[in-house]
Parts: sequence; structure tokens; C-alpha cells
Amino acid sequence: MALSFCGSDRGSNAYSVDKGVLDNGCFVDALNLVPHVFLLFITFPILFIGWGSQSSKVQIHHNTWLHFPGHNLRWILTFTLLFVHVCEIAEGIVSNTQMESNHLHLFLPALMGFIAATTSVVYYHNIETANFPKLLLALFIYWILAFITKMIKLWKFAEASLGVQYLRFCITALLVVLYGLLMAVEINVIRVRKYVFFANPQRVKPPEDLQDLGVRFLQPFVNLLSKATYWWMNPLIIGAHKRPIELKKIGKLPIAMRALTNYIRLKDSYEEQRQKTEDPEKSPSIWKSMYRAFGGPILLSSTFRYMADLLGFAGPLCISGIVEHLHNSTEIDRTNKTANMTFGVFFMSSTELLQNTSVLAVLLFLALVLQRTFLQASYYVTIETGINLRGALLAMIYNKILRLSTSNMSMGEMTLGQINNLVAIETNQLMWFLFLCPNLWAMPVQIIMGVILLYYLLGDSALIGAGVILLLAPVQYLIATKLADTQKSTLDYSTDRLKKTTEILKGIKLLKLYAWENIFCDRVEETRGKELTSLKTFALYTSMSIFMNAAIPIAAVLATFVTHAYIEEVRLSPAKAFASLALFHILVTPLFLLSTVVRFAVKALVSVQKLSEFLQSDEIGDDSWRNGEMYMSLEIGKKFKYHGDTKAINRKGRYRMDNYEQPMRRQLRPTETEDVAVQVNDGFFTWGSNLSTLTDINIRIPTGQLTMIVGQVGCGKSSLLLAMLGEMQTISGKVYWSKLPDYEILFDGSISKNRYSVAYAAQKSWLLNATVEENITFGSPFNKQRYKAVIDACSLQPDIDLLPFGDQTEIGERGINLSGGQRQRICVARALYQNTNIVFLDDPFSALDIHLSDHLMQEGILKFLQDDKRTLVLVTHKLQYLIHADWIIAMKDGSVLREGTLKDIQTHDVELYEHWKTLMNRQDQELEKETEMESQTTLERKTLRRAFYSREAKNQIDDEDEEEEVEEDDDDNMSTTTSRRSKIQWKMCCRYLSSGGFLMVFLMVSSKLAKHSVMVAIDYWLAAWTSSNPHNQSLADPFLNATNYTQNDDTQIAQHRSYVPVFIILCGAGIALCLITSLTVEFLGVAAATNLHHNLLNKIIHAPIRFFDVTPLGQILNRFSADTNIIDQHIPPTLESLTRSTLLCLSAIGVIAFVTPAFLIALVPLAVAFYFIQKYFRVASKDLQDLDDSTQLPLLCHFSETAEGLTTIRAFRHEARFKQRMLELTDTNNTAYLFLSAANRWLEVRTDYLGAVIVLTAAVAAIWSTSQSGLVGLGLTYALTVTNYLNWVVRNLADLEVQMAAVKKVNSFLSTESENYEGSMDVSQVPEDWPQHGEIKIHDLCVRYDTMLKPVLKHVNTHINPGQKVGICGRTGSGKSSLSLAFFNMVDVFEGKIVIDGIDICKLPLQTLRSRLSIILQDPVLFSGSIRLNLDPERTCTDDRLWEALEIAQLKNMVKALPGGLDAVVTEGGENFSVGQRQLFCLARAFVRKSSILIMDEATASIDMATENILQKVVMTAFADRTVVTIAHRVHTILTADLVIVMKRGSIMEYGKPEILMEQEDSLFASFVKADM
Repeated sequence: MALSFCGSDRGSNAYSVDKGVLDNGCFVDALNLVPHVFLLFITFPILFIGWGSQSSKVQIHHNTWLHFPGHNLRWILTFTLLFVHVCEIAEGIVSNTQMESNHLHLFLPALMGFIAATTSVVYYHNIETANFPKLLLALFIYWILAFITKMIKLWKFAEASLGVQYLRFCITALLVVLYGLLMAVEINVIRVRKYVFFANPQRVKPPEDLQDLGVRFLQPFVNLLSKATYWWMNPLIIGAHKRPIELKKIGKLPIAMRALTNYIRLKDSYEEQRQKTEDPEKSPSIWKSMYRAFGGPILLSSTFRYMADLLGFAGPLCISGIVEHLHNSTEIDRTNKTANMTFGVFFMSSTELLQNTSVLAVLLFLALVLQRTFLQASYYVTIETGINLRGALLAMIYNKILRLSTSNMSMGEMTLGQINNLVAIETNQLMWFLFLCPNLWAMPVQIIMGVILLYYLLGDSALIGAGVILLLAPVQYLIATKLADTQKSTLDYSTDRLKKTTEILKGIKLLKLYAWENIFCDRVEETRGKELTSLKTFALYTSMSIFMNAAIPIAAVLATFVTHAYIEEVRLSPAKAFASLALFHILVTPLFLLSTVVRFAVKALVSVQKLSEFLQSDEIGDDSWRNGEMYMSLEIGKKFKYHGDTKAINRKGRYRMDNYEQPMRRQLRPTETEDVAVQVNDGFFTWGSNLSTLTDINIRIPTGQLTMIVGQVGCGKSSLLLAMLGEMQTISGKVYWSKLPDYEILFDGSISKNRYSVAYAAQKSWLLNATVEENITFGSPFNKQRYKAVIDACSLQPDIDLLPFGDQTEIGERGINLSGGQRQRICVARALYQNTNIVFLDDPFSALDIHLSDHLMQEGILKFLQDDKRTLVLVTHKLQYLIHADWIIAMKDGSVLREGTLKDIQTHDVELYEHWKTLMNRQDQELEKETEMESQTTLERKTLRRAFYSREAKNQIDDEDEEEEVEEDDDDNMSTTTSRRSKIQWKMCCRYLSSGGFLMVFLMVSSKLAKHSVMVAIDYWLAAWTSSNPHNQSLADPFLNATNYTQNDDTQIAQHRSYVPVFIILCGAGIALCLITSLTVEFLGVAAATNLHHNLLNKIIHAPIRFFDVTPLGQILNRFSADTNIIDQHIPPTLESLTRSTLLCLSAIGVIAFVTPAFLIALVPLAVAFYFIQKYFRVASKDLQDLDDSTQLPLLCHFSETAEGLTTIRAFRHEARFKQRMLELTDTNNTAYLFLSAANRWLEVRTDYLGAVIVLTAAVAAIWSTSQSGLVGLGLTYALTVTNYLNWVVRNLADLEVQMAAVKKVNSFLSTESENYEGSMDVSQVPEDWPQHGEIKIHDLCVRYDTMLKPVLKHVNTHINPGQKVGICGRTGSGKSSLSLAFFNMVDVFEGKIVIDGIDICKLPLQTLRSRLSIILQDPVLFSGSIRLNLDPERTCTDDRLWEALEIAQLKNMVKALPGGLDAVVTEGGENFSVGQRQLFCLARAFVRKSSILIMDEATASIDMATENILQKVVMTAFADRTVVTIAHRVHTILTADLVIVMKRGSIMEYGKPEILMEQEDSLFASFVKADM
């Protein structure tokens, strides 16, 4: 057939214009070509020139981007235009098939129109990014021309009275409307931007965010297409493959999404309600405020959601259309062909197009693409809103925390735990609720629509199927609530287990020395057992939930089709069967999700309730005299500042923190009050209850002098400080703060309107999670000289030198925990460093030993502060410092006893002065005692050193460090990093599965495969059943004669029903297999978790002591907390989901390939595309996930830190700085989270489009093939499910990869070496009562801690007779402690031997050896539980024996007094006993074990004199007949020993009786004794 534009039909003169030019249809079509060609001719050169000039700049940076008015509308219209053009092309091609020869004018103009429309939008986009509107004129002219030419065509159609029943008329009319609208959009741009026809065009700058190159989140600024497909994310996600995504890469948040912006929005709507309500008691509703602030986006999202849901139903309908018309397509009768000829061409009726299968396939594709785009848009909008809401809520909570009244915190109305929960849990609950809330109203609509459509397809039997689904929905809700409860109880058990594990790890040395590891290990295992029971219940419910989800559709389908076979007269056609099958699949998702959504809604209600209570709780400064009556006492006549209410005042969006009325000025300035910094008149203060804590306070604090506040414990000294700081509630009275000196001008030039900041060091030290330096400078500018002076005054230098990174070490991270004294000194240093006029120190000496206290008093307080003439208030118990005080306030029982100088008190209150004197004498005696002891500080420093003494070895063990190092080295060498980061840990997967046990894995795999095969079988059987046609008789042919019909009727129905039994059997098998698979996966998970934890615990508890020295405690605990939790609860569902979605996708592809083998050819490119998408996404997702996790922690820490240090922050007046920090942290975390969710959308859009392409190819292949219509329906239904599951495959892969890291970390600990517990002797060879005498011979002993390290003991020889008391002394690090460990075989003895009573201890099994010796360690360790557990965990001794031991240790009376006696409670770490008592318990513990050898390792280092004397006596009497080896710090403790060994650098220097050694003048021992006296 010849091609010609107007066709060459016989007898038609296509080119004649006799009836007038415009009446020739072909000419009108040619006219329509003109505008399109015009546009292409104009724009192509411009685009090419533009691109040519751009290529030099590479990429126009986004700071020139701009949206012209009507941007989104234009994109939507253009897309509609493209769609209509596609319809026009289709219509033209179909009509063309009806003609004798090819009429190009039927579809060519439409094709050109399509190209032109595409060009227009590309052209527009380029103009927009370059911000050059003049070029838009070309488009304007194009729209006008196109509009005119289409109008002519429409007018001609109307003239020939062709109406709406013809498709071409409808299309033309639509095009006219669209071109008109586009013309209007263009006119609007001219109106707003005035770029042409106007004298002064408007200059427009791009949005503020885009000018700031730090903003990398471009979603709000890109064009509509890029918004819908997340195209702008491509560079980020693909770049992640080369180098990891860091915080720098994701930049800042756009202004509209920042926490501050959203906080102001929420706060405004909250306050607005507060002002509206007359009733002050009624709290503003948070729901309303949330709706006012964030309602708009939620409505938008819901709209998208509705559109997506409605489009979702297009799938099943298109399938039914395709299957129905597959065989009838050939039989469009050509009878009325001539009737539809006008203008010499064929006109198609509007319905005919929808009967064309190819058209339906394309429609199906478009519907899918649109549906998915809308769905992702809806998700994105809700997530963005949810994140905005969370930012706003966090800021609200934080502002409230900063204003909480202190009494709330201390009276326990608001605990830290509650605040942390608000931040970590409640805000997230609300955020998640927002994510899911469009579902609340979208799902019911979806369900109702689905049921209506099913009814339309299947009649009454559909209602039965729907009924099955609806009946089972409440069951699912029940299961969901049960799940939540079980999760709670699991959490309780795991907290308990963690507590016990922590205790074991902290006291591991003691447990090993006493051979008690296994007993305590069993305690943990017992708790773990309870936790596992709970986990099993959890697994059961989870698997039930999964089972319901999989089984409901099968049950529904079964009920529907079986009833249909028996009720309905009409046979089931393949078209209807598969459409309804697809509908059932659609219905299941909302029903399953509905239970989750309802649960979240309930949780959200609870969260809002909690939030609302919190926001209503008491604030500081509610008292009238602070805000209301600005009342001045004239006698004092100065401009007093007092603490006002820290209200956040939001004016013009600026953020003024403190806004006060300025009290009136007075000219007169009496001189006598010049020197008062703070004065309290008739103060009555309370902590919230109506009882006043402080009564009748009248004090003054002189300016520039040292005031001391003294008194007994609990007499209100600290409260007095807090009352002056305005933290207590005032019942009556005033606190006055003197005026700021004129030079104290704040940074912004205005004098601060309220009392200036006070450097305050609280009694309980409070540190930030920051470096030591940041803790001291605390936001002040760094001044090197001043900093150095402060550090020396607080003698922090030696402590700082011990830290791994000096004063740049982060406190509270990586197991760096400072002791109490160190923390306190840092707090004091902070107060000294601040440049404030007033310093409050609350008992700064409480945790310091005597030398440090003196140093701090002399250097810090007297020199440093007095030189600066700063006003200092000092609360203290150390009366010997009173002589330094300029002013003394003595307190008693909440009121002031005396006030004045020391001289005043000496003259006026002799009694008090004498009382102080006796106290001072007592303190002096203590002082002498303390100086004899090794000071506490050196002890603290030693523990610190012990924590860090092995930095080098640590790196060998710490697997995480190693990984980080690898990453840094390989950054340039790209290939290696890529390979390291992109491989999923298959090894770990195998490791995980193998811990689950071979049987379970086999069961899981086989049941999974069986289940999916049965699912396919069910659908295949359905296809065979519906396509079966007895006697080849077409059901579409009801005009058979009646006789024939009746006789066939019964056989036909019988044959039809013969398929039912098999169908029922298959469905039953399917449901059973669903149950089995869901159970096997979950219980495989439980088995794996059980094994991994058990092995981990055993490995770690039996590891050599060296392992604990080099591995930070925090890291080991992480394995037991976070990683175990992931293995317990997160991996099983991920694994289940992954296997399910993968198998579904594979079975679907298999079915399609079976139905239409041609599909396999198209599969290759699709598979390649899919491979790359998932490869890039997984890497990026992992990085973003890590960023999200790592940015969340600082945020939570910041909240809890603030809540703990409220008084300090408020005293320093640093609220604004902390707020700023909180906003920064929130924004950082939100950025990471936004990017993570945008990356998920990126993936889902891509995989959804891939799925749509799969559907399209499957449909096209089916149309061209000649397979049975039933099978085609089967293939298409399966193709539809693929779209849902493709992205789950990738998401689950990414999740699993992150979660397998936990298995990897646990696994890295499983490879640690255990101690050699066996020994070469058998237990039976060791005598029962060994060691009988306690004789110790040491031959040529060499010891080292690790094969890598140098020996610590070199060739030691000594002989100790039974019953001897031996003292070992030497400087720190001389090997004394190592020798004591060698007796227990805790260290590596690589040469020589220790023989005890004739047996070489290295040959003994460890358990035997360690259980027969006793040791008292220098740090007393107690475990939580009962006293009995601490003395005798093996439960081998009688009560009498225990009481006897307690009596020897002088504890009997104390324990008798406790409730429960031996079963009295010991809290964690023995905190309810003093250090001395704990040490005595350890002594009793050693005595309970009747061993003939006792080793005391510096046991008296942390005890006062009295207790030490007791110890000495006990050792001499109770242990008279035993061998006692004492390792001494203070030599005087071993002067009475029978034998003294002096060690130096790992070898014995001197050896002999103490008296003899003392006589030798030059002996080391003599020099030690001299030094110690």
C-alpha cells in the first residue's frame, strides 16, 4: 500500500477543494501541523545554542533556579496534553486500519503534536533554570496558533453534526480546552513578571534557600517531574557508591523545614487557643494546634492518596477488559463501515477504543505509573509533615524543660525518665501517626469501593468473600494489640538481663578469682530464659499476624468462587475470575494495615495526653512578685535585678529570650548598701509543698568578698543558694540583686535586663557530653592564660595527661568515665573560668581529698577569685577554712543561725565558736589520718590509668576501629572501598542461619517453596477451571435451540463443578502451608537468638582477664544490648519479608514466562536495570541509615543533659545557647531522616515504574500470543503483584544488610580465646583438703600479661613457710599485683613455676585452683542481691558459719539490724553500704572460704584508720594459722609481718625479716618506712 498524506482510496478525490478549502478534512489536518513545526523550528536552535553555551559552565548552579507563576499547573496541563495526544495517535492508527489505503493525516499531526508538547516542556524547564523569561514568547505564540487551528477543526466537526458519540470529536474538544488553559497560564506569567509589553520588567530573585549553597535538599525547588520521580537524588545516591555519604554532603535543611520555623507555627496556634479560652484551667488542645499548623499538607496528602487508590482499581478492570476482548477483537463487524465515513475518513465511536486490547494495555500501564506516582507523593508529603511536626514538638518540649520548676524535678513529679520518654518515644509516636493517618480515612473508602466492584463482577457470592475478610479483621487487631503487650514484657526482661550482665562485667576480676563465673552466668541465663519465653510468645503472635495476612485472601477467594459455582446460574468467565482475584489482592493490604493504623492512633492519643500534661506542668517563676507587682523598696534605692520569668517572646519572628520591664530608676544611692551583691529580706521559700523549707531568711552577700555558708547536713545550705538563684518557690519575701556595673555590657550592646549570670557549681557534679575543654570554657571565649591558671588551681593537669587525647577527650564516650572527684574538679574549674561577678560553689570539697582541697582553697579560691575581686559564696563542711572567710552565714534547720565575720561570732556566740573548735580538732585528726593514707586522688588516677593503660592492644581487638581505619586509607583507592561496602554479608547470613539449626533451616526453605508452588497451583487451577468449555460450546452463543440446551445443562454444570473439590483441597493446603512457613521462620529466629546469646555470654565470661583490660566495657555491653536486640527482634521479620517478596516476584515472573515465553526477552534489560537500582540504593540507604542513627544519639543526650543540669544552665543564663544547640541537633537529625525517606521514595518510584513496564510487556506479549484467555488473565494478575513486591525486595535487602552487621559484631567476639580451664591434672588426683599447710615455693618465675608484651615479673624465687605472714611492698608498677595474680594463674606464666603444698599450680584445672585460695581485692566489689549471695553464692555454708565470718569482720551487729538479716538487700554495686563496710564484707567473704592461703591486695587502701585497725587485728587472730600474703601500699601495715619482700621492676630486691631490714641504713625498705612516717 502506498503511503500518502491524504490517502489514495479508489474513487475519492482527496485533494479537491471544490466545497471550499476548509471543508477538505485532509487540509484541516495539514493546517494542524503548522504550529507544531513552527515550535520545533524556533526552539531547537535556541536549545542547542543554550546547551552549547552551558557546556562551558557544565551545570547552571541551583542558585539561579526559580519557578515562574503557574509552574505546577503548567506541568500538569502538559502531561494531560501528552496523554490526549497519545489517545489521538491511537485513535488515528485504529481508524487507519479501517481504510483501504494509509491515511497519514489521521495520525501524523497527532504525533507531531506529541513531539512539540514534549519539546515545549523541555524548553520551558531550561528557560526557568536560567531565569530568562523573554524566550517564553515563542511558547506563547505556539499556544495561540495551536488553539486557533484546533478551533477550526472542531468547528468543522460541529458543522458536519458529528457529536460526542464519536471519539475524535471528544479528543479535539479536549485539546482546544488544554491549549486555551496553557495560553491563559502564559498570559499570567506575562502579567506577573512583566517581561514583555511592559516598561519595567520585574526583577525576581530565587528563594532564599537556593542562594545558600549549604542547602542540598532540593525537593521543594525542583520542577514537577523531578519532584515526582526524585530525579534530583540521582547524584547523591549514585555518588554514595564511590564514597560514603557524610553529614557535609546532605547539608542544611531548607528554611521552611527547620525546627525553629515549625516551632513558631505550632507555638502560635497553641498560644492562640490559650488566649481564646476564657477558662484558664482548660489546657489548649494539642490536636487542634497540630491541625492548624500542619493540616494543609495532610489534606493534600490525603487527596493524593484518594487519587492513587481510585487509580489502583484500574488494574483489575483493564485486566478483565483485555481477557474479555482478547478473542473477540478480530470480530469487529465491518457492517457499519460506510456509515461512519465523513470527510472521506472513518470515524470511530467512543466505546470502540476501549475494546481494543492494545489500547487497554497502554491504559493499564499509564494508570499504574500514575497510581504509583500519586502514592509516593502522598507518602512523601506525610513524611515531610511528620518530620516538621517532630521538630516543632521537640522544640516545644525543650523550651518547656528550660522553664520547668526545679521542685518538679526534685519532688519527682517529672522524672528524667519521663522527659527522655517524651523525647524519644512520644514525639516519634506522633510522627508515625502522621505518617499513617491518611490511611485512616483512605482505607475505608478503598475497602468500600473494592467490595462494590466485586459485587458488580460476581454478584452475591462476592459479599461472602468480603464477609470472610471483614470477619477476620478484628482477629488481626487483637493479635496486633497482643504483640504490643508482649513486646513490653520482653523489654522488661531484657533490661533486667542487661543489669545483671553489666554487674558481671564490672566485677569480672573478682568472679574469676573466686571461680564464681559459672554461678553468675547461670543467673543471667535464667533471666534470659524468661526473656526467651516472652520472645517465643512474641514470635508466635508475629507468625499468626503474618499467617492471617497470607491466608485471608486465599480463604476469601475460596469462599467466593465455590459459592459462585453453586449459587449463580452463569458460568464464571476468566475475565471476571481474574479481575476479582486482583481485587482481593488489593483489598488485603488496607485490611492488614488498618489494624496497625488503629493501634498507632490509640498510641498517639496516649502520647498527646502525656505531652499535654507535660506542657501544663509548673514553670519556674509563677510567683506574682516576679512578673506582676514590680515593687521596689526605696531604702535600698538601687536598681535591683531579680530573676524573671524566662518566657520565649516571639516578636516578628525574631527570637527574644528575656523581656522584662525595667524597674524605675532612683537618683539617690546610699553608700552603706554599695557593697551588697545579693540581699534576701524576710524570705520564706519552699520546694513546692506548702511547708517552707527555708524560713525567715535575712541575709546579705557582700560584694567582692568571700562568704561561707556552714551548717550540718540537711540544714538548707544548698537550698539557700538555689533560693537566691530563684529556683525555689517563694512564699513571701524578696531577693534583690545589685545593679550591673557599667562596664558589664552584654555582647549586643544592651545591658542585660535581668540579674546577670552566676557561675554556679552544683553539689552533684554535672558534665556535658563534650570535651574536657568545652566543659570548662562552657561557651565562653577561650583564653589560654586564664584556662591554664584555672586548670592549675583545680590541679586537673595530671588527670588530663592521663586521658588519651588530653583535654580534647570526649567525656562519657567510649567508656571514659571520670571518678567523682575528677568530675567535681571540672565543675569547679568551669565556675572559676567564667567571667562572672558572682560565683556560687556548693560544697566543692565533698569528693576531694585533703591535699586537693587545700590546693583548691589556696590557689583557686583565695588567689584566683580574690585577685579578680569576684563575689564568692561557698558552701562547705570543712570548718578549718573559716579563717579565710570575710563573712560567715551559719544555718540550722532551714533558718539562719548567725551571720557575721568570724570575729563577731567569736565574741557574740562563744558556744557556737567552741562547738566549731572541737569539730575542727576532729577534722584535723582526720587530716592526719588522711595524709597517712595514699590519697584518694592518686587512687582515682590509677583507675583512670588502668582503664587506658593499653591503647595499643585495644586497636587489635576493636573490630569497629579497624573498619574505620580501612575506610580512611582506601578513600582514594576507589575500587577497594566499593567492594568492601557493597557486599552483603552472605557469610554472616550463613552464620546466622546455622545458629538457628540445620533442621529449622531445612524446614523453612522447603515449606516456603511448597507454599509458593501451591499458591501458583491454586491460581493455575482457577485459570483452567474458568477457561474450560464443554463441547467447545461458546457461552457467548446462547441462541442454541432449547432442546439442545436442556440436555447439556446438567452435564455442563456437573463438569463445571467437578473442578471445585480440587480447588478446595489446594486452598486448604495453601492455608496450612502459610501457617507452617510463618511459624518456622519466627522460631528459626528464636533458635538463632538463643544460640548466639548463649555462646556470646559463655565466650565472654570465660575470656582471659586481659580481654577485659583492653576491650572497653561499653563495647561489650553494646553486644549484649543493641546487637542482641536486633538479633532477637528485627532479623526474623526482615528475613521473612525478604524471602516472601523474593519468592513472590520469582513465581510471578515464572508464571508470566510460562504463559508468554516472549516475555523473557524483555526481562533481560529489566533485570539489568533492577540490579543497578538495588545496588546503588543499598549502599546509599546504609549510609543514610547510619547518619540517622548517629545524629539521633546526640539529640537525646542533649535533652537528658539539659534536664539534669537545669539549675546550672539557668544560673549561668545560658538558655539561649542551649536552645540554639538543640535546634541545630534536631535539624541535623531531621535532614538525615528526610534524606533517608526521600531515598526510599526514589527507590520505590523506580521499582514501581519497572513493575509497570513488566505489566506492559506481559500484556503486549499476551495480546500477540495465542494462549488461552484464562492463562493470559493469570499472567497479568501475577504481573500486577510484582509491582507491589519489587521495592520490598530491595528495602528488605538493605535492612538485612544493616542488621547482619549485628551478627558480625557478635561473631567477632565469638572468636576470642578462652582461658584454659582444663589443666593437665585430673580433679580426682587433687587431695580434697589441698592446700593443707599453705607452703608456697616460687621457682624462677617469669610472668607476662600477653604474648605480645614484655614480662612483668622476671625470675622471681622465694619460699614461704606454712602460717607465715608475708608483706610485699614496692613502688607502683613494681609487679606486686602481678605476683598476686600469678597465684591464681590469671596471667601468662611462661617460665618457672609456683608450687603450693607440693602441686604445681599451672597443672591444676582453674576451677579447682581458684576455689581453694582466697583473695581480698583493693576495690571492694558487691553484687546486687542478698548479703548471703555476696558471701556464699554457691550456697555451701551454714548460717552459723556466715554469722561467724560477719562477726570476725565486725559486721554482725550491723547486719542483724538490717531487715531480713542475711537476706537483706544489697543494691547495685553495694551502694547502700559505705566503702569501709564494703571492704569488710569482702574480708568476711574471704573468711567464709576456709582456705589456708589468703592474699590481700592493698586491701586497706580505701579504708579509714579505725577500720584498718580492725582488719589488722582480725588478720592476726582469725588467720593465725593460715599463710597470709599482704601486698602493701603503706609500709607501716606490714611492720609486724614475719617476712618482707621488697620488689622493684619485676624482681625481688630485698628479702627478710622487717626488723633486720630496718637496721640496714641503705636498704630500700628502710627508705620506704622513713617516707611513710
